[in-house]
Amino acid sequence: MVHFQQKRLIFVAVRKRINLQNNFNMMTKRLLMMLMASILLFPAFAQGDGNNALFTKPKFSGFAMASYQATFQDGNNSNSFDLRLVRASIEGRILNDFYYKIQGQINGNTTTLGSSPRLVDYFMEWQKLDFFRVKLGQFKRPFTYENPMNPIDQGFMGYSQPVSKLAGFSDRTGMHASNGRDIGLQFQGDFLKSSSGRNLLHYQVGVFNGQGINVKDVDERKDIIGGAWVMPISGMRIGAFGWEGSYARKAGGQTVSLRQHRYAFSAEYKKGDLQLRTEYIHSTGRGFASTYQNPSNASDLTIKTYTDKNGNEVANDKSDGIYALAIVPVVKDKLMAKARYDLYRPTASNVAAKTNYEVGLNYRFCKYLEAQTEYCFTHDRALAKPDYSTVFVQLSIRY
Repeated sequence: MVHFQQKRLIFVAVRKRINLQNNFNMMTKRLLMMLMASILLFPAFAQGDGNNALFTKPKFSGFAMASYQATFQDGNNSNSFDLRLVRASIEGRILNDFYYKIQGQINGNTTTLGSSPRLVDYFMEWQKLDFFRVKLGQFKRPFTYENPMNPIDQGFMGYSQPVSKLAGFSDRTGMHASNGRDIGLQFQGDFLKSSSGRNLLHYQVGVFNGQGINVKDVDERKDIIGGAWVMPISGMRIGAFGWEGSYARKAGGQTVSLRQHRYAFSAEYKKGDLQLRTEYIHSTGRGFASTYQNPSNASDLTIKTYTDKNGNEVANDKSDGIYALAIVPVVKDKLMAKARYDLYRPTASNVAAKTNYEVGLNYRFCKYLEAQTEYCFTHDRALAKPDYSTVFVQLSIRY
């Protein structure tokens, strides 16, 4: 009798499992059918004239960068191939007036992959009015001309030192690498048209967390960042930017908030492949000693200090930098020559100042494939032997 009851229980259990499996399979089929229906119906929403379309057809794009770099430094030579990064993005419109973009990044040749893969862009912008557009999400801070530029289009082996240190790339505050981005809300627009219909003035201003990408606010203060420029002739921009905010860390119930005050002056002329640009950036505000790369760094409240050649501590609440560059076409749409002067002073003085002198050539095989070569001579006052050279070669692919 007991044996029969055991068999009966096993039969019931198996039957229930089969029923559950059938239900799961049915749910899976329904989900797949709903997904397929969505895919089939999507073009119906995407097509039609722009104002009547719910969704435009999404655009998929991205780029990949691989490089070789050799550094010739007394007692510290190095050379390596590097898979720098791969990015993929999707963008489109909803109800014609709302533009959206989602972009991810994978880093290469790093131990931790630099929090890779990671989300770099995720925003939506209402663009119905040219003179008043509203953007919400995670995107580039409205600070300097160079910051919003694509890594390939900026033309050199990396963003300039002032932009990298003072616009949120490898920021002097100790913030994690954020590619010049933050989470917030921004207003921008163009207005005052010339007789030819070209806008003469542009403004942009935003409110941000101040902590960089993919993290919440820590001190509940917000950064106010903005800029404006005039465009007196086609291709020319002359502008100024400002930044008031803070960067904070919390440990053991204590929150340390470092106030940041920054401004920049910028000028640019661009026509086709010709680029002439210079920017000066100044910052007042201290930074943490460690860069936020893992959870332990987030609780390190040590303030960074600098010392001169005599071992005396110097003020570290100010920093500045300037760069000037030229990219000149040699063969139209194919070959460009380039040069850049790039100075960053972490103490707004010659203590630990670093200067790069760069020259090189860029060659565009087609709009999807470009090679960049560069020679850089560096004078770094923070080193006992300040002079060294770098050779850089990069291949970039767009898709």
